[in-house]
Amino acid sequence: MKKIQMVDLGGQYQGIKDQINQSIETILETSAFINGPDVHAFSRELEDYLGVKHVIPCANGTDALQIAMMGLGLKPGDEVITADFTFAATVEVIALLQLTPVLVDVYPDTFNIDVEAIERAITPKTKAIVPVHLFGQCANMDAIMGLAKKHNLLVIEDNAQAIGADYIFDNGDKQKAGTIGHVGATSFFPSKNLGAYGDGGAIFTNDDDLAHTLRGIVNHGMYERYHHDVVGVNSRLDSIQAAVLRAKLPHLDAYCSRRRNAAEKYSQAFNGVNDVIVPQVVSKCDCELGSCSCHVFHQYTLRITNGKRDALAAHLSEKGIPFGIYYPIPLHKQKAYIDERYNKGDFKVTNQLVDEVISLPMHTELDDEQIEYIVQTIIKFLSK
Repeated sequence: MKKIQMVDLGGQYQGIKDQINQSIETILETSAFINGPDVHAFSRELEDYLGVKHVIPCANGTDALQIAMMGLGLKPGDEVITADFTFAATVEVIALLQLTPVLVDVYPDTFNIDVEAIERAITPKTKAIVPVHLFGQCANMDAIMGLAKKHNLLVIEDNAQAIGADYIFDNGDKQKAGTIGHVGATSFFPSKNLGAYGDGGAIFTNDDDLAHTLRGIVNHGMYERYHHDVVGVNSRLDSIQAAVLRAKLPHLDAYCSRRRNAAEKYSQAFNGVNDVIVPQVVSKCDCELGSCSCHVFHQYTLRITNGKRDALAAHLSEKGIPFGIYYPIPLHKQKAYIDERYNKGDFKVTNQLVDEVISLPMHTELDDEQIEYIVQTIIKFLSK
């Protein structure tokens, strides 16, 4: 059996090696390292894939979130509601812009932001909602967009983990994750479903005026060289990363399908196993797990109940099986974001999840032998 890896980027590279090597060599020869032809071509190709009018590439996913908020004109003191159970980048940019982060709980089945908790948190100072499409599945965008319309709020989708996923509306229509709100942001960190070989990110919008503003912000506020029309930052996707992403983009649906197939095998194997709760796909998706387009399984995250998670994690380490705990400390308990407004009762689900979640290896190169070894190791340990 091959060595099990949490993410096997080397194995994935072998399937597109020739195209990537040739593309990078061309960039080296032309020296078009910043804003070169590959950057512009990737932007157009991703627009076509997502069905969105504007893709603005930038340096990383955290910048994408920050630039999106800058482009929307949010002001210091404005309240922005987001999920407590997510990576810190989401709340980090809110704080950096001197906005006021408002953290709320999540659902125990999908791990995504609790819509009822959002509504309870809305005040006259609330200006935006940032739903995080965690682990590869969209938050309830029907309800969130309804709240936004009702309360005149902006919606910024944190799509760092769900690129390629479809969202199915209550009326049956489909739309790609990240293109539903006023603006979406994503990351091309190497381990993402569509990952570069370094940092990278992008912002999506169908708003022409907002897109124009965002294009200026990513490039020092310039539309014409040395003319700074808006306050900007230096956040550009470099050409080599764009070339890698161009090579991978045509394979994204196949990559996501392989992840879903692996997830289906995991879930079938864990069916009925005590102390294991498998990840759930939203019921309105109405499809089999292996063919479901509304979950792209950036992570395959189990809940291990009855206080057995940490012992299982130690056992997996002994058996050479990598894992991740995403996330071990909720944001409301992080030193940087502690706020007297929060109390333990506001985050009952999150506080439970941090003690139960464990993510198993999930990538495009997982094979049946590896999956079988992983699941049998877990089942045998939990059946003791």
